[in-house]
Amino acid sequence: MPEPDEPTRAPTGRQRLRRALVRPSRGQVVVAILLALLAFAAVVEVRHNEVDDSFAGYREQDLIDVLTGLAGTTQRAEDEIARLEETRQELLTDSGRRRTALEEAQQEAETLSILAGLVPVTGPGLRITITEPEGPVSAANLVDMVQELRTAGAEAIQVNGQVRLIAQSAFEDAPGGIVVDGELLSPPYVVDVIGEPHTLTNALTFLLGPRSNIEREGGRMRIDERSSIDIEAVREPEEPEYAQPVPEQ
Repeated sequence: MPEPDEPTRAPTGRQRLRRALVRPSRGQVVVAILLALLAFAAVVEVRHNEVDDSFAGYREQDLIDVLTGLAGTTQRAEDEIARLEETRQELLTDSGRRRTALEEAQQEAETLSILAGLVPVTGPGLRITITEPEGPVSAANLVDMVQELRTAGAEAIQVNGQVRLIAQSAFEDAPGGIVVDGELLSPPYVVDVIGEPHTLTNALTFLLGPRSNIEREGGRMRIDERSSIDIEAVREPEEPEYAQPVPEQ
C-alpha cells in the first residue's frame, strides 16, 4: 500500500541563490541593472579625477598636430633670437667701425693741421743757426737746405720764430736779408726743425750738402740736436680760390 506523503522540506540558502541566478525575478533584474550603472558611473568619476583632462578628449592625430605646432613655435622663437643676436653683433661692429673711422679722421686732421702749419707743435729735432761772417747767404741755398730737411722727415719748420714753413713757402733775396712768404728776415737765421735729430743732421752735413754750400758762400752753420723744440709760429688757414670738394655720391 502506498506510503504516506513525506513533509515538504524548506529550500536551503544555496538552493535559493542558485535559483535566483538561474531564474531571476523581474525585481532582481532591475536591481542588478541599477547596481551595474552605479558601478560604471563610479569608475568613470575616479578615472576623470585621476587623469589630467587638458588633452583627454583629443584624438591621436589631434595630439600630433598640437606637438607639431609647438615645435614650429619653438623653432620660430629660436630663429628670432638668432636674428636679434646677429643684429646686435652688426650694431656693435658698425659702432666699432664708426669709432675707428672717427679716430682715424681725427688723427688725419691733426696731421694735416701740423703739415699746414695751423697749430703749434713740440718734439725732438734741431736748432740750426746760420750767420754771415764773410758774405750773405742766398735764398737758393736756404731753399736747398729746407728741401733736404723735408726729405729726411722734417715734420715742422719755422724760421726766426716768425715764419712757419709750409709746402707753398717761397724764399727771395732782398737787401738786408731774405724775404720768406712776404716777410723780411735778417741774419742770423735761426731755423727750428722737428724730426729725428740724427737723421736731420746727416741731411745737412753730407759731402757737398747744404752746410758745404752755405759755408762756400761765406756763411757759417751751427747745428744743435735737442730732445725737445717748441714751434709756436702758425699760419692762418687760406680759403681755396678754385678747388671745390667733390659732392658725396
